[in-house]
Amino acid sequence: MSCQQGARDLTERVLEAKRRLDAHVRAMVRWHFDPETGCPFWLEKARELGFDPREEIQTFEDLTQKFPLFDDEWLRGGPVRRWVPKAYADRPIYVFETGGTTGTPKIRINIEDFKIDYEWFSTTLPDEYFPPGSDWLMLGPTGPRRLRLAVEHLAQYRGGICFFLDLDPRWVVKLIKRGWLEHLEAYKQHVIEQAITALTSGHNIQCMFATPKLIEALCLELERRGTTLRKLGVRGIFGGGTEFTPQWTRFAVEELLDGVYLAPTYGNTLMGLAPAKPISAEDGYKITYYPPQPRAVVQVVDFDDPNRVVDYGQTGRVKLTTLTKEFFMPNFLERDEGEREPPCVLYPWDGVSGVRPYRGLAATTTVGVY
Repeated sequence: MSCQQGARDLTERVLEAKRRLDAHVRAMVRWHFDPETGCPFWLEKARELGFDPREEIQTFEDLTQKFPLFDDEWLRGGPVRRWVPKAYADRPIYVFETGGTTGTPKIRINIEDFKIDYEWFSTTLPDEYFPPGSDWLMLGPTGPRRLRLAVEHLAQYRGGICFFLDLDPRWVVKLIKRGWLEHLEAYKQHVIEQAITALTSGHNIQCMFATPKLIEALCLELERRGTTLRKLGVRGIFGGGTEFTPQWTRFAVEELLDGVYLAPTYGNTLMGLAPAKPISAEDGYKITYYPPQPRAVVQVVDFDDPNRVVDYGQTGRVKLTTLTKEFFMPNFLERDEGEREPPCVLYPWDGVSGVRPYRGLAATTTVGVY
């Protein structure tokens, strides 16, 4: 394929993705603001908007321009059923919490979104390193978090069984804030010992979820014991966390992982999961994430004007819009910042690289296992 042909194909893919997004926006707005299907929160909020979203919102640009910024305080506290769409009133409801590192945890209801999101993510994983039918180890936060059930569903969807351990990231944050470093080290060792027990108990664990800090701690402990993840049978790690810097990723690939494939992701309870383009040494281990559009859209916006998207390559704050039948969240300013990245063939819509804590909150945010 010539460069010109490749450019034309990408342009066409970008235009088609934009058409799909606009159609999806119209469908989700109709759903959430229809008295028969919408949730009590948005049906009540519609009275304050001064317009009928079902008539006025025709494109994603309409949505970002006409809706105010989403206030995360709306997700703190209850009653949580105000977020349940009337169409789903009789369905079993899951409740997932965010990490709680910036105050009272935000709460999101879920029915099937976590399954849909991770089934789509499954299509991005290479079977060579995440073999169908192999078992998984979830080396990450448990408790009231979407990640716990989502990783288990991912394993089951790919034909495997998921093994877990106990990990409370809020306790880790408290230990850090109180300066209880001896307790912190003991708790970390407690978590790593659980992981090693699972990995050395004769199961078929070839895949893992883990955060950068836990990957590093596990690999170093295995090295101390004279072995590696690869020697224990692990072939691929799906990871998440804002500490996936190019520097750390280079260190992990070249020094820690012994050939185990690494698939970084950027995600949270409110968005779902944004996979990264395959990382490589040729690209300086740069990590660029792409959201699961049209179900979620990420924009990188000006720090002082959240209505203005920055140019490609420029730095700004991450603004998230989530668009599913279960959850409608327009114009939410995330606690992260990064650089805006252009569409690519795999993901013909905007991405974000260099994700890190937003500078306006970084001084007051304690990062634990992430």
